[in-house]
Amino acid sequence: MKRQTKLDSAEQQQHAAGQQTQQQSALEFAAAEELLRYDAEHTAVPGSIAQRLQESTGSLPPPARSWWRRLFRRGNP
Repeated sequence: MKRQTKLDSAEQQQHAAGQQTQQQSALEFAAAEELLRYDAEHTAVPGSIAQRLQESTGSLPPPARSWWRRLFRRGNP
């Protein structure tokens, strides 16, 4: 008997879906911050929202120096 090596289209789709599920379930994060960083890296922001965000944060002052930098600045401004 000849061994059948071709899969029909339904079996191929099931196989592909199974592999995709395995790849998605392989992601584990130790902390919520890691999940948020991963999501931010892999999520595209629409241009209109990015523009509105840039406009709303453009007038904010730069962040203040951290307390430890101020403590150890040794004459640097």
